[in-house]
Amino acid sequence: MKRKSLKVPKTMQTRFAAITALTDQVAGEHLNAEYADLACYAAAALSRKRPSPLASGQVATWACGILYALGSVNFLFDKSQNPHLRSEDLARLCGVAKSTAANQGRKVRDLLGMYQGDPNWCLPSLMDENPLVWMLSINGFVMDIRDTPLEVQQLAYEEGLIPYVPGEQG
Repeated sequence: MKRKSLKVPKTMQTRFAAITALTDQVAGEHLNAEYADLACYAAAALSRKRPSPLASGQVATWACGILYALGSVNFLFDKSQNPHLRSEDLARLCGVAKSTAANQGRKVRDLLGMYQGDPNWCLPSLMDENPLVWMLSINGFVMDIRDTPLEVQQLAYEEGLIPYVPGEQG
């Protein structure tokens, strides 16, 4: 798993602050703190790209695109999930059109290499139930790391392949 960083180049700090102010507001009022945190990490990652795509475009469009991308990864638009928010409601809350939100969300997913269930962008509360977090290839065989001996789990954790050692939980 990739280590996340909030490091932002000086030239992008003002833009980063404006974007994350909106993501924090929307996440705080309609989602949760996990979405707010992941949105900050995503905005920081986009800020570090050379050249940063955040340097141009509207703040609201980027904020919505980031939340939309994270929502896609974490099934935010699925009614059975908690939190749940319709895509058109997310767009409205950010002050952009639904099509703009979807297009910008796709752009953010592409820029950050995100996909549905992506362990690198999964909400911490969904980690335990996300099978993609725990599936690793060991000697050419795909295995659920939770079914391996504790020593193997510890090695996988030390290598940054899993978020924690499941055999040590509980």
